[in-house]
Amino acid sequence: MPEQIQSIISNLRGFGVKRLAMLAGIAVLVMSVIGVASVYLNRPAYDTLYVGLDRADVNQIGLVLGEAGIGFDVGADGTSVLVPAGTTAQARMLLAEKGLPTSANAGYELFDNVGSLGLTSFMQQITRVRALEGEIARTIQSIAGIKAARVHIVMSERANFRRDEQQPSASVVIRYAGIDAEKSAMSIRHLVAAAVPGLSADKVTVLDSNGNLLAAGDDPSNTSAARTLGVEQTVEAQIGDNIRRALTAYLGPDNFRASVKAEVNTDTRQTEETIFDPNSRVERSVQSVRANENNNQKQASTPASVEQNLPETQATATEGPQSSSQNDRKEEITNYEINSKKIATVSNGYTVTKMSIAVVVNQQRLMAILGKDATPEQIAKRVADIQKMVTSATGFDDKRGDVIDVSAVEFIDGLDGEAIPQAGMLDSIGQHAGTLINAGAFIVVVFMVAFFGLRPMAAALTAKATPALSGPNFDEVQRSLPTPEATANAESAAVGALPNSRPNPTPLDDLRQKIRPAPQDRLARMVDLNEERTAQILRKWAAQEVAV
Repeated sequence: MPEQIQSIISNLRGFGVKRLAMLAGIAVLVMSVIGVASVYLNRPAYDTLYVGLDRADVNQIGLVLGEAGIGFDVGADGTSVLVPAGTTAQARMLLAEKGLPTSANAGYELFDNVGSLGLTSFMQQITRVRALEGEIARTIQSIAGIKAARVHIVMSERANFRRDEQQPSASVVIRYAGIDAEKSAMSIRHLVAAAVPGLSADKVTVLDSNGNLLAAGDDPSNTSAARTLGVEQTVEAQIGDNIRRALTAYLGPDNFRASVKAEVNTDTRQTEETIFDPNSRVERSVQSVRANENNNQKQASTPASVEQNLPETQATATEGPQSSSQNDRKEEITNYEINSKKIATVSNGYTVTKMSIAVVVNQQRLMAILGKDATPEQIAKRVADIQKMVTSATGFDDKRGDVIDVSAVEFIDGLDGEAIPQAGMLDSIGQHAGTLINAGAFIVVVFMVAFFGLRPMAAALTAKATPALSGPNFDEVQRSLPTPEATANAESAAVGALPNSRPNPTPLDDLRQKIRPAPQDRLARMVDLNEERTAQILRKWAAQEVAV
């Protein structure tokens, strides 16, 4: 065994059982404090599982999570349940299997407890509305950043003495954190409008838990100004992509920048026209009329004579003039229809009225392509070629009044792509504030425990170990004890001497007098070292005193 280990073991034996027990207790206490502090300060972060629960639901959720071995915590208000980060999905699936929670935003499960006997139509309608509100609220809460939601729906109703039907409407109250409330409110409006029959997004009002109005009335995204702005941005982005695809293979993605400004016309146009074609004739109807007429006329006459005046005398008739006629007629009428075409066109698209394009090219890249000895004329020619490429890629039109400008300039060194905003130091500190606080608190606790616990213990070990390592042996302790003659001489000298009779005492002498142990302590030290020799010395001293 090495000498150092033997020295340490001998020093520990010199402390005695009582002191060793005290040191062991201090060590156990220090380690316990450090362990408890490390566990408490580094406990896992918790995520919110459910909020706005009844106490009965909180108790049932706690029992289910405890049986599944998932740690949980209850909020200070007693209505929210928190679980360790990363176990939220597992906990929700487990609770969904158990049908929990049952109090918040009840949905179609309301019909599970409704009996069909004695249920009026009014109760059925109210239960349906409540179930629809609960299901929509659950869907809204599934959106990232939405902590809680409550939905109120007014269904359409037409009374007997009301001419117009009441249109449905809805209101939504949400509690959110860390999201853009206005964008989420617009999405929620369309979600509720699509879930309720006959409900339009304009009739949905969204508020937050503080009473602030997030969305109401007409949808601002459906206005003509917003539509025009969206079309302009789409056209500009498309033209910019065309320029990048045309120049990236030649110049590289970091050696040019393009800016496009487009003016579009999004007015709705309706065109109606009727076209007549006189050369294209179509028989509509044909009418044919045929007439055949025969006429025969024969006339008989009695001649004028004497016999006509004689009684009982009949005159003999004679044939008169005869006539006959025949007439044939044929008539045909044909009606023609002129070919016509009627066209009605409704256009909801857009038209680009003017376009302005600006492209800047890295001059160093052009010089690298053309060579270091490139002249300004060569560079200008290459810029003109690039301008032709951009003109072809963007659909440039002089008649429309389009403007294009391509220039070669020197880029700033280190410019690679568009500037991407990076999180600053304060943002990083804010994101890791909790971790930094836990780490700082742990360091402070360890320092305090080490300063107030380990430091005194180390000082005690050093104070006890130093005399043992460099302490006097038995002979030195024996010589340091006063003999009977020296004791008598010291007493006689002390009788006639005053406390301050020593001439010019120095501070070093006083320090030595204080540090030097008393004779009784030195005698006890001798007994600890060797009892037999100490007994012999005491007998010798006693014999000398008797002889005297």
